[in-house]
Amino acid sequence: MTTIHTSPSASPPPTDPEADYVDGHITPLQGVALIFGTNIGAGILSLPYAGRNGGFLALAAALAIAGVLTTISMLYVAEVSLRTKRPLQLSGLAEQYLGNWGRWAVFAAIMVNGTGALIAYAAGSGELLNNLLGLPPMAGTLIFFAIGTFIMYKGLEATGVSEMLITAAMALIILILSGWTFFGPGITWSNLWVFNPYFIIPIMNLAVFTFMAQYVVPELARGMEKNHTPAIPKAIIAGMCVTGFTLALVPFAALGLLGTEVSEVVTLSWGEKLGPAAYYLANIFALLAMFTSFMAIGYTTMRNVLDIFHWPQHGPKRAAAVAITVLIPLAISFAGLGGFVSALSYAGGLAGVIMSIVPVLLLNTSRKRGEREPAWTVGWSSHPAMQWLIILVYGLAGLYSLGTIFGLVPAGWQ
Repeated sequence: MTTIHTSPSASPPPTDPEADYVDGHITPLQGVALIFGTNIGAGILSLPYAGRNGGFLALAAALAIAGVLTTISMLYVAEVSLRTKRPLQLSGLAEQYLGNWGRWAVFAAIMVNGTGALIAYAAGSGELLNNLLGLPPMAGTLIFFAIGTFIMYKGLEATGVSEMLITAAMALIILILSGWTFFGPGITWSNLWVFNPYFIIPIMNLAVFTFMAQYVVPELARGMEKNHTPAIPKAIIAGMCVTGFTLALVPFAALGLLGTEVSEVVTLSWGEKLGPAAYYLANIFALLAMFTSFMAIGYTTMRNVLDIFHWPQHGPKRAAAVAITVLIPLAISFAGLGGFVSALSYAGGLAGVIMSIVPVLLLNTSRKRGEREPAWTVGWSSHPAMQWLIILVYGLAGLYSLGTIFGLVPAGWQ
């Protein structure tokens, strides 16, 4: 039987994180939407292009492997959160159970991933609003950031409700575009029955980090703990299943229609092939995908800033954490440092390794030094063989990212 006791070295910070959860409860459906909205961002727009050489079947295999392993890693984080008295973010959990090295490693991973994503959304949102409404790109970016920042500042409940409403609209648009493709020009089945296993490795590297949503799990677990504890693992699994289905559906329709002629940003070639109305729908979907991901990534990044500096959850320090989260990517984007984005994408790959392997360490340590008996624990998927499989797969993904940085990756994989 597991012994639960508090580590003497894990002293709580002089803040009251629980304050953020007084009115911050979310429903299971909002939890599913939070995961979906975090995962479905700009990454889905490049998946068809990434899978064009390997074929849809290779892409589906990579998504299945990455999706299952990431879901298990997220379940580990949920158990760790439930073993901890204070509602800490992932960096706070790492500090409590792994010490300062874990705290700063996870915080660096979150900041690199969050900043890189928000830089991409700063550029992408301005271009999309320019295409859709004719707004100047800078004005479009500022409007996009202002609305998203206001919602994330309001807190978990506002973010959860917004995610739920917008993800419902996204799902509807995807179903319309897919149905339009299937029953309109139709798909060419020979475009889909392509399987080049050699390309699973580079596709896998993208799929791994498309699914990266471990850092929203503490929010989900604590937001649902009071009224919906038994539904926490169900919400995680359901959110990842819906994510996986959507990540597969878009390439299925786009590759089936276009084959290898798919554009780097799928909404361009997909929408142009179906006509003007579809072009606008596809770009609205892209904008909404960026917005839901902006809210979830921005909110959890802001909360991790509060945790890492042991700042109170409300007041001037919360505003400072929001500013750190959104102003840095805005400044980089407006400065025209486009090359920085690609550099961050490599670093983001390495950040994903940290985000996926650290939950394994957290789970094992929290089972020895946790503060309370959790209402729910991970079952068979916490077997040591599964933990080593996660470390192996994500470790290899990290080596691939390093190889890309130093030009050691075969030309056919790039």
